[in-house]
Amino acid sequence: MNTKTSNNDLRPLFPFSAVLGQEEMKLALILNTIDPGIGGVLARGEKGTAKSTTVRALAGLLPTMETVRGCPFGCDPARPWDYCDYCLAASQNGGLAGFAEKTVPVVDLPLNATEDMLLGGLDFSKAVKTGQKAFMPGLLARANRGFIYVDEVNLLDDHLVDVLLDAAASGVNTLEREGISFSHPSRFVLVGTMNPEEGELRPQLLDRFGLCVEVAGETDLALRVDLMRAREAFDQDPGEFKRAYEDSELKTADTLVKARKLWSKVRLPKRLKGFISSLCVENHVAGHRADLALQRAALALAAYEGRTEVSEEDISRVAAMALRHRKRDALPPPPPEPPRNEPEQGEEEQDQNPPEEDQQPDQPDQPEPQNEDQSQDDDQGGEDDNLEGFDLPQPEPEPEEPKEDQSDDQGKDPVEQVFEVGQTFKVRKLSPPRDRKLRRGSGRRSLTRTAQKQGRYVKSALYGDPTDLALDATLRAAAPYQLSRKSDNGPLIKIASQDIRLKVREKRVGNFLLFLVDASGSMGARARMTATKGAVLSLLLDAYQKRDKVSMVTFRGKEADVSLPCTNSIELAARLLEDLPVGGRTPLSAGLLEAAKQVSLQLAKDPDIRPLVLVLTDGKANTGLGQDKPPHEEALALASKMGRDERVRYVVVDTEPQGIVCLGLALKLSQALNADYFKIEDLKAEDLVEIAQRKNQ
Repeated sequence: MNTKTSNNDLRPLFPFSAVLGQEEMKLALILNTIDPGIGGVLARGEKGTAKSTTVRALAGLLPTMETVRGCPFGCDPARPWDYCDYCLAASQNGGLAGFAEKTVPVVDLPLNATEDMLLGGLDFSKAVKTGQKAFMPGLLARANRGFIYVDEVNLLDDHLVDVLLDAAASGVNTLEREGISFSHPSRFVLVGTMNPEEGELRPQLLDRFGLCVEVAGETDLALRVDLMRAREAFDQDPGEFKRAYEDSELKTADTLVKARKLWSKVRLPKRLKGFISSLCVENHVAGHRADLALQRAALALAAYEGRTEVSEEDISRVAAMALRHRKRDALPPPPPEPPRNEPEQGEEEQDQNPPEEDQQPDQPDQPEPQNEDQSQDDDQGGEDDNLEGFDLPQPEPEPEEPKEDQSDDQGKDPVEQVFEVGQTFKVRKLSPPRDRKLRRGSGRRSLTRTAQKQGRYVKSALYGDPTDLALDATLRAAAPYQLSRKSDNGPLIKIASQDIRLKVREKRVGNFLLFLVDASGSMGARARMTATKGAVLSLLLDAYQKRDKVSMVTFRGKEADVSLPCTNSIELAARLLEDLPVGGRTPLSAGLLEAAKQVSLQLAKDPDIRPLVLVLTDGKANTGLGQDKPPHEEALALASKMGRDERVRYVVVDTEPQGIVCLGLALKLSQALNADYFKIEDLKAEDLVEIAQRKNQ
């Protein structure tokens, strides 16, 4: 048993038996050690909760493994069908070089890892010295029969996560690139950690992890004190501390060895297979990986406890770990159509009458109690009491409503409403087309060329990073001239400056999305703000998962406000959006000016970003910036200047309700901004995302 040092350096390992708390994570790791086919462990939660310490402690607890001597991949002599190409050729041509002992490896995968670093590639030095193409092992080779630990796996480039999970599922790494073809075993336990506040993995990648555990700091004060004491004692004298746990470590190691041997003999009763399937159906999981992971975890648990038959209790104990990251909410039934009341037609007719510039909104002719909708004006911020399904504050009776209309000029705040956030929806993939510009950064939205040594090597070129050599293309370019360059004393391959080829890489980066939302009183009519909030939150959720930078500017009353500064915190965004009030006049110019400031600020920080501004408004403006022009003309003039900036793309979503008479002010605004134009009735998942897709093309 190896308990002296870690697999990567000479630091002493903390004993597995001394790790206090985190029982679920320890159990998940043990089950994957017994049966790596479960698919690995995803640990979600707080930092500083002994995740990496526990993984290394468990690896150090395991006995050394027998490998083929000299094999860089640690091939298992007991599994000749899993031999790498080197060992397979050696076994067929005279036999292997013998066997050796090796500790169980734990390989850390850094977030800046490249595909070459992970998969392996062409051995450059050997190719230059001997003229032969040879395989240079990568991290997957080092991790065979051990562990790969990825901290913040949700921040790892998606194509690297795909490669990791494919290798973990198949147990083989096959590389065919740069003129070489090589295959070697790659059986490992993948352990990924992540903080959900920094974004989730894509659902299809989440599903590939066998088990998922939640980790958090201990809340029991006595246990926290014990943790401090244990760490202090280990730091002062690691050897003495480990000797105190030697018996428990030997016992746990022996249990694991026996469980590995017993695992193949454990059976699952047929009746319990139905129980597993019913659990998966009840949790609305997609596909069948959950069933298989739950079954294998239950078999491993029974083996760990020395039993040869799985019980219902075994399944219940591992069900949460197998289903936590896969379960989905049941699809709700479609909402009933809201009743159409006659008073709404009156409101429509009223809304269709354009207000004069710099003039107070018209007072309704007949403010009868049974037709309260008609007392609401687009620019005043009244309420719609016929909204079904919304818990809205009831206005206090105000018999002299014209006085409230004049309060805006008197410096008083008009009546405000806070509408609920409408139903969210899953949006389509929003990805602008690729271009030739080199960008830095990280994210998951736009596929772009990058000047960093990160991303997928897609082709070679004569330009690029001089340190990122495309060896395969360079050798191909030099090959036709080797006869003419050949000399007796020179190297086998002569490369001239004109042969040099550099790698062109692609990766995904995030975008900057700015929502400019009209929060004036007109948005309260017939729950227009409710639908708008739901659509905005849906795109915020999608932008958060794609690592986009997001900001939101709202305008109402006499000014614009940066409701959501540039952020990727979905919790903050959702909270601010939920509490966003509606009411007051419409300072469209102030909103446009603030949006331009926010975009300019982001472009100054990163000139390579591609800002997309989504303007949600009916286009009305009755409060200006104090210039000589009427408010609406002032807004159009400002929009015309903003529309000339080719670095920024605009989309206008018209929130004006349909009716016999439409003002079409938002359409004029979109023309001034050189933006795409859509009606509020098209504010649905497919249509709104289609807006962004079209505008990014």
